[in-house]
Amino acid sequence: MEFWRGSVFYEIYMKSFQDSNGDGLGDFVGLTSRLDYLADLGVDGIWLTPFYPSPQVDNGYDVSDYCEINPDYGNMTDFREFMKAADERGIKVIIDLVLNHSSTEHVWFKESRKNKTNSKRDYYIWREKPNNWESFFGGSAWELDDLTGEYYYHSFAKEQADLNWSNQAVRAEIEQILAFWLNEGVAGFRLDVINNLTLVLEFPDNPVVDGEMEHVYDRNQQGLEQALEDIASFCRKEREVFLVGEISSDKLPEIAKYSSEKMLDVTFNFNFGSVEQIDAKSVFTSLNEMETALNEGQWPTLFFGSHDMSRFLTRLADGNLSKTKLLAFLMLTAKGVPFIYYGEEVGLPDLPFSSVKEMRDIQGTNAYYQALKTGSNEEDALKIAIGKTRDKARGPMVFPDKRPFTLDEPWIKMASLKEEEALSMWQFYKTLLAFRKAHDFKEKEYAFLRLDGEILSYQRGEFLFLLHFGEDKVLYPLSGQKQLVFGEADMLETGIRLGAYTGIALRVED
Repeated sequence: MEFWRGSVFYEIYMKSFQDSNGDGLGDFVGLTSRLDYLADLGVDGIWLTPFYPSPQVDNGYDVSDYCEINPDYGNMTDFREFMKAADERGIKVIIDLVLNHSSTEHVWFKESRKNKTNSKRDYYIWREKPNNWESFFGGSAWELDDLTGEYYYHSFAKEQADLNWSNQAVRAEIEQILAFWLNEGVAGFRLDVINNLTLVLEFPDNPVVDGEMEHVYDRNQQGLEQALEDIASFCRKEREVFLVGEISSDKLPEIAKYSSEKMLDVTFNFNFGSVEQIDAKSVFTSLNEMETALNEGQWPTLFFGSHDMSRFLTRLADGNLSKTKLLAFLMLTAKGVPFIYYGEEVGLPDLPFSSVKEMRDIQGTNAYYQALKTGSNEEDALKIAIGKTRDKARGPMVFPDKRPFTLDEPWIKMASLKEEEALSMWQFYKTLLAFRKAHDFKEKEYAFLRLDGEILSYQRGEFLFLLHFGEDKVLYPLSGQKQLVFGEADMLETGIRLGAYTGIALRVED
């Protein structure tokens, strides 16, 4: 059975986790010093956001060298020491890989733009005239390059030029990159916006409905499944490699179809994790939809936070610690592969912002200046930017041992945490992860999945899980022998009384 099925992964945003040299940025030496913390917490794997050389237009997702370490984070020796230390603690490492686009500072693009006959010209997508395609960051997806008088395509920032996956030379280059990091011992890859690889190369205009562009021809196109199969086949030639796909779609069938034995192991379902509000019914519906949409034998991903979305203590729980713990309980007991975003285990909230100058994320700053262009005043533009910026979830890590990560940059504000609440959250996560580890969840499908009012219940193996999403105490009737093995509740002759926002596990006895 694949190692990842029973694993819990921990996403680390490199810049903000642990600084070792006082320069205000997280680094590999700092990360290595915190591996005992992660081992003690009980995670099985780490997902690292990009750590490659980059102009940092999009916080490292604009890669200028795929096979090197950004000097801000250390060097290859530091990386190898980190990998060795992680392996000694039984922690597997997967890394973010951005195959859809490179930085315009990458040597490939610098060669590509020199002239129209350059050998690297077709590494990217060039046209004499743009069509109406828009960037996912807003504005045109085409940028005029003065050197050759043609436009290049960028589905995100203009500094992130899309690679031309119809060019076999590009695919050969990517295989060399995959081989390089596999040789360094990584256990897998999280593939960024991987369904954007293929396009309709006749470049028809995308339809616009009610002023909003529908991305019909610039993602999920013919040839994508074969490209993913080729990537998977190459990676798995010699050993098991965990492949995670970020799919830029809100359609669950699209998200699910790229998860199969021949393609990706799992794909991120943002419909489940990035919602603005949550209750028992919506969770029940989402879990059922995932069961229906996934190919046989494939598992969903479970997460409520990442570097691209607001922290769920703020977004979903309104600062309520009990509700936050309930969502963590769901993430770590439902069927699927959980991804904890750094800081969730101590209840980190969103960072606040009083000025656009405090933001570094291009998505937020672009939204601010576009709002000003369309007539918004500065106050309203800032509100729009706060809604869009991903920086609110990228603040400095605060460890529960009173040694917080600190940054010298004035735009960073330390999250306001009460020590006892942070320690309570951390102990909850640690205890729950230990419970998972003590009982093998790799092969435990749902025996059933039910909704009774505000109580969601599911059974996996010999364990019955009850999750109460209501604000008032409630009596849940139970028959047969049940032993409370995780959480707190009152066991009564007529059933079990659950408090507000409570998750418990019961052992079902025959």
